[in-house]
Amino acid sequence: MSDDVFDHGKAGRLQSRDVTEGAERAPHRAMFRAMGFDDDDLGSPLIGVANPAADITPCNVHLDDVAAASLEGVDDAGGMPIEFGTITISDAISMGTEGMKASLISRELIADSVELVSFGERMDGLVTVAGCDKNLPGMMMAAIRTDLPSVFLYGGSIMPGHHDGRDVTIVQVFEGVGAHATGEMDSDELDDLEREACPGAGSCGGMFTANTMASISEALGLAPLGSASPPAEDEERYAVAERAGKLALECVEEDRRPSDILSKESFENAIALQTAIGGSTNGVLHLLALAREADVDLEIDEFDAISKRTPKIADLQPGGSSVMNDLHELGGVPVVLRRLYEAGLVHGDAMTVTGRTLAEELAHLEDTGRLPVDEDLDADFLYTVEEPKQAEGAIKILEGNLAPDGAVLKVTGEDAFHHEGPARVFENEETAMAYVQEGHLESGDVIVIRNEGPRGGPGMREMLGVTAAVVGAGHEDDVALITDGRFSGGTRGPMIGHVAPEAFVGGPIGLLEDGDIVTVDIPDRTLEVDLDEEELAARQSAWTQPDPPYAGGVLAKYCRDFDSAANGAVTNPRLTRD
Repeated sequence: MSDDVFDHGKAGRLQSRDVTEGAERAPHRAMFRAMGFDDDDLGSPLIGVANPAADITPCNVHLDDVAAASLEGVDDAGGMPIEFGTITISDAISMGTEGMKASLISRELIADSVELVSFGERMDGLVTVAGCDKNLPGMMMAAIRTDLPSVFLYGGSIMPGHHDGRDVTIVQVFEGVGAHATGEMDSDELDDLEREACPGAGSCGGMFTANTMASISEALGLAPLGSASPPAEDEERYAVAERAGKLALECVEEDRRPSDILSKESFENAIALQTAIGGSTNGVLHLLALAREADVDLEIDEFDAISKRTPKIADLQPGGSSVMNDLHELGGVPVVLRRLYEAGLVHGDAMTVTGRTLAEELAHLEDTGRLPVDEDLDADFLYTVEEPKQAEGAIKILEGNLAPDGAVLKVTGEDAFHHEGPARVFENEETAMAYVQEGHLESGDVIVIRNEGPRGGPGMREMLGVTAAVVGAGHEDDVALITDGRFSGGTRGPMIGHVAPEAFVGGPIGLLEDGDIVTVDIPDRTLEVDLDEEELAARQSAWTQPDPPYAGGVLAKYCRDFDSAANGAVTNPRLTRD
């Protein structure tokens, strides 16, 4: 965009003219004037800035300031910025409670609300701001649905806390709860850890779900390269926000829409990045949902195929010890993308929101000095493709008679993991958590938590409380956990989620009994129970679907509407599958 000012002559007819142009729209303009807009504003593109700011989570507590910087960018570039709000749920605060069932539902409500406001108010373009985990896919889904010229803007991550001479995040506090339950950590140390882990605003600092999805937004092309890693309270975060506002005007001027950016290649790039950085298993669910919204054919087994050919080259929390800010100090996500591109592991011709391809954008960052020379980088958590941390990526898709439609695992330990042991079956997260905290867990156990799927929960609660308690109790490597629910991006160890079909719809996980021998084999990608087809069929014939967990309200609606996790757990009626 020439001189960063919108060129009215170049752009086509703006959708906002439906409410700003003509004598019959005088009442509409009167409403805008009541909010301080003038003639210049009313003649400019109407850019919506969707802002989920809230005081219920540090991930979003600063987003009014981030949104304000993007509003300024829109205004400076000749646009008419309109800010509007939407909801957020704090995953960390709702974790381990019944309230966590709201988390995935919030993804859908965010997408719906931004779509509705954009449609109803005749927006010309969008800046979609995001903080906590489900904000990110929800905002990207909204941009895809509306297909308005859009720029995705992450609010940035929190800086690490410091405890006992090491960097810590919220995950160490969850794991501390498990250590405290077994007597490995006293109450004073847990209290100190609680007070030191989260020093300010921003999303959880490791390569957990928010940072995974922020990184993925760059690989998809919906956010500018380098925009994911600046910390929440860093001045660079606000410079990124201002540039996003200006870029939104450029996208309107050039009529550059999500449908022009997203392709099968961009989704393959996102999966390659996710597996290379050890990203959250939630990335699988959300990428499947985004692909559905974009009408891109993407199946769950493709994650495994890409992971097999893409080495893990970044060792970040929860598997490693480094956090997003450490990656930022090296140059951010583009450093990883460049290594993957030079190795032929991502598509350089995939388009980005700037109008340049991924390869062109990497070259542009190098030319402008915003991407350091690769040879100058030196960090113990970043590896080369030739000498990776692990030969394969972190995401594994397991299948077998317990997961005919697949299950998802993020490897944070050894690729060669094999586990066989008796099932300890729980109908919900709370009873499993009590079992662990009361000290009943034994080496070799396979914890099974069911009826926590998209419909059975509803909402696929994340199980960080349980998984962290298992790790904190000293069973990171000798106890497996499987569930039709989800895990936090902070989960580590042999924890297998998204088991599909889920128990509520008659999936095999709902047929398990205490003592059944379950096998988890990462090299073979299998999740099996030692029962023959006849026994499984007999149990299936005796199975009856449980009553819906909620009779009314929003949770009952989503119990009815959610699709399988293997399809992204979408609720858009156009996309759900029988």
